[in-house]
Amino acid sequence: MKKLVLTIVAVGAMLAGVFAFVQQRQTRPQTPKPATQLRVVTTNSILEDMVHQVGQERIQLYSIVQRGTDPHEYEPRPSDVSATAEADVIFHNGLNLETGGNGWFKKMVTTAGKRFDGDVFAASTGVTAQHLTTNVEEVDPHAWLDLNNGIQYVRTITKTLTQKDPKNAAYYQKNAAAYTAKLARLHRQAQSQFRDIPEQQRLLVTSEGAFKYFSAAYHVTPAYIWEINTEAQGTPEQMQAVLAKIDQSAVRHLFVETSVSPKSMNKVAKETGLSVYSKLFTDSLAKPGQPGDTYYTMMKWNLDHIHAGLAG
Repeated sequence: MKKLVLTIVAVGAMLAGVFAFVQQRQTRPQTPKPATQLRVVTTNSILEDMVHQVGQERIQLYSIVQRGTDPHEYEPRPSDVSATAEADVIFHNGLNLETGGNGWFKKMVTTAGKRFDGDVFAASTGVTAQHLTTNVEEVDPHAWLDLNNGIQYVRTITKTLTQKDPKNAAYYQKNAAAYTAKLARLHRQAQSQFRDIPEQQRLLVTSEGAFKYFSAAYHVTPAYIWEINTEAQGTPEQMQAVLAKIDQSAVRHLFVETSVSPKSMNKVAKETGLSVYSKLFTDSLAKPGQPGDTYYTMMKWNLDHIHAGLAG
């Protein structure tokens, strides 16, 4: 009888403990589980920064082509394919940038099991494309070098993020409004920035012909050695053509892009006696912490250095 009483007491104590534990769990504030973030992949650093400006900490962001690397021709790594396969949305430039040359992006999208216009979106949607002079059937992909086009990119990105993640729509739209206003102010300033330079000096000489959109927006004339990075670079014919344009102008300096070899431009400098004034950003942002590491600061750098080089 004594053993039975002790057993009942022990069981009662155990049940009381369980009940108290359950009550404590029910009344204690629970730490909420973090909401699943939208997983976004971009093909290059320029798009990466645009998407970051809109999504900020509400998204997980992965960029494929590393900073300082040419996105025209690229060999995806296993980590790129894996990130793309797991992504909720993938942004590419479009306008035949990533799908030109060896078509690396289209192949990667297929390998990752993604669909264009379902999972994969062109940030350049809505932009009026310019075409190459060497092949009028092919579009020039460098539309972001006109800030007004960059604003359109941001609008397309914002619309897509909002559709994919409607619970954060107001947040994305608020960020985009502030960001596009900042870009618009720089664009308006740039439209009159080069007016104080004589027209004969406003010849923008670069290696790749990436500045057609920029030149049309900001009243300079583009000249280049080769037209796009997927073609032959620095051939005798190309060199003769750019030297002839320089000879017919009063241009004072040359420029070279951060993502190409300076070898050909150095030859032009030697032939003309002109110096290379500065590097310019075209297909990639600078590394984090360096000047030009965001789309805004990249464009500000280009505008300021081109103006100073042409004026001086």
